[in-house]
Amino acid sequence: MKILYGVQGTGNGHITRARVMAKSFEKFGISVDWIFSGRSKDDYFDMQCFGDFQCFRGLTFAVENGKINIFKTAKQLNFSQLFRDAKNLAINHYDLIVSDFEPVSAWAARRAKKTSIGISHQSAFQYKIPKRGNNWFTQQVMNWFAPVDQAIGLHWHHFGQPILPPVIDVDAHTFLPEVDPKHILVYFPFQSLSNLVALVKPFDQHHFYIYHDVAEPIDQGHIHIRPFSRENFQSDLAKTRGVICGAGFELPSESVHLGKHLLIQPVGGQMEQLSNSLALQQLGLATVCQAFDHQILNQWLTNIAQQGHQNQRIQFPNTANALAQWIAEGAEPEQLNNLVDQLWHQAAPKLAVALS
Repeated sequence: MKILYGVQGTGNGHITRARVMAKSFEKFGISVDWIFSGRSKDDYFDMQCFGDFQCFRGLTFAVENGKINIFKTAKQLNFSQLFRDAKNLAINHYDLIVSDFEPVSAWAARRAKKTSIGISHQSAFQYKIPKRGNNWFTQQVMNWFAPVDQAIGLHWHHFGQPILPPVIDVDAHTFLPEVDPKHILVYFPFQSLSNLVALVKPFDQHHFYIYHDVAEPIDQGHIHIRPFSRENFQSDLAKTRGVICGAGFELPSESVHLGKHLLIQPVGGQMEQLSNSLALQQLGLATVCQAFDHQILNQWLTNIAQQGHQNQRIQFPNTANALAQWIAEGAEPEQLNNLVDQLWHQAAPKLAVALS
């Protein structure tokens, strides 16, 4: 089987999920060509597993200091380029088109009347899940940004819906190092580095590892600034006590899987992140704030010191392998409900459910 897999490349979460899927596709003998959109090709890193991937402009949002900049977003959107790229993308020789909320591959499949499936967190928003900031316009964006024939949603809980658990590299987290109680990981690239440094500077009893857009590592006492690196980031995530980040999906998923304490700030004006924050609060998996400040950080650090090294942990199953096997066996829609049921029964007992 040969498939085309499109990945939304604006943030690193979709790419992290794609890396996990790439390993599973190889395991089940599926040949994959990859395309990415949302940023310049030079801005991607650690992409060796995707081979000679294609890169497109696609569609993306402009975020500054933790909030969507509507003016800049509108200015950079180029729908004519999107549809030219979709029209020119050769897809007839593929057996299946898969899109992780990636518009070029999705619209190319729709134009050519090729079967397409979506595997993404965004697909979960087609169902009745916790939502905040949702309205008619945001729902239309979710439905038409990257439209597919069959949308497969991923989330931290099923919420009584046919949604799958997150795609996590469970094999990479089999043997974990001892947690460093003073180690805190910070990943919020939508905020300026100077603001993040100012946030953590007073708390010199902890060591903060901030991943941001820098060329080389920078150490300033208890503050350690690191360039983007998948390998180094995973190493710090494994041993950290707590994670300070935005309300995306992939990093909180890995953090929950590892039992890390979470302090979350949603990107302002983004329905998905506002809804993720609500879900994390309802599930008791994170502390959520509307803006990081010294008082909130101090309270969070105090609380996690009292709670111990490890937070509530939900050990998610190998969703990537299950999806790859399902695709290799023909991606039959009627088998999806069985897949949902099986995977949630492999998760923590409190999340298990039988879906009819």
